[in-house]
Amino acid sequence: MDKQVKHLLDMTGKVAVITGGFANLGFDIASALAEYGCMVVITSRKKEKAQDAAARIQESYGVDALGLEMDQQCYSSVSNMAERAIAWKGHVDVLVNNAGGGAGYGECDFFKRTPEDMASMIQTNLIGSLFCCQVFCRHMAQRKCGTIINLGSIAAIVGRNREMYVRGKKMQQPVDYAAAKGGVVGMTRDLAAYMAPFHVRVNVLSPGAFDCHELPRTFTEAFGEATPLGRLGLIGSDIKGAALFLASDASAYVTGHNLVVDGGFSICK
Repeated sequence: MDKQVKHLLDMTGKVAVITGGFANLGFDIASALAEYGCMVVITSRKKEKAQDAAARIQESYGVDALGLEMDQQCYSSVSNMAERAIAWKGHVDVLVNNAGGGAGYGECDFFKRTPEDMASMIQTNLIGSLFCCQVFCRHMAQRKCGTIINLGSIAAIVGRNREMYVRGKKMQQPVDYAAAKGGVVGMTRDLAAYMAPFHVRVNVLSPGAFDCHELPRTFTEAFGEATPLGRLGLIGSDIKGAALFLASDASAYVTGHNLVVDGGFSICK
């Protein structure tokens, strides 16, 4: 039977967990799913941030929303969050592994980068996502359905010219961030193969640079000039459609895919 696209995009009755969904891209993704009827669980290392974001989602879109505390570097914290999220409505249909980041924090020059910072970057962005995948994949495998979206980055697919960062007066991207996100892409492909017999889809959503109003103007101008579409991604709009597509039945025949949302930056190097 043919289905209208609006029905394929409908998320009514589904529950999505968006880790680190209290701000920026995570909040945008949660908002997009909620707008199409999805109930959402938002996590943060700080419970107050998660609860505040959930309250804003519920007020704006009229769907049930729950804020939970989680530190994804700690397996017991991830497991406890998953138990509470599943118990909330009895099921979780979508996991969005958004928590992580950290690109450009601390001393980022590769020659000066500390072992502790490198290990923390890998632990947060790669191992933490792996932890979340494992606990929710068990649940989804039992139900024989589910969708996982792992947040990658263009850092996983293209090297970066540090001169742009120097001229733009911005802390450069650490090499270990690229290593972590490259691991996320590889993990996603193999996990997609592993979970396919359980009818669970696993994909990557890889953003380019997004303007969170924290970047130096000189850097945003330089990055925009290096991007075919001439600008950075916009918070509040540019990630939403891609996230909804991967989370919904509109992408029912898509798994193991890396959907890049970067204005064309990665194709013109």
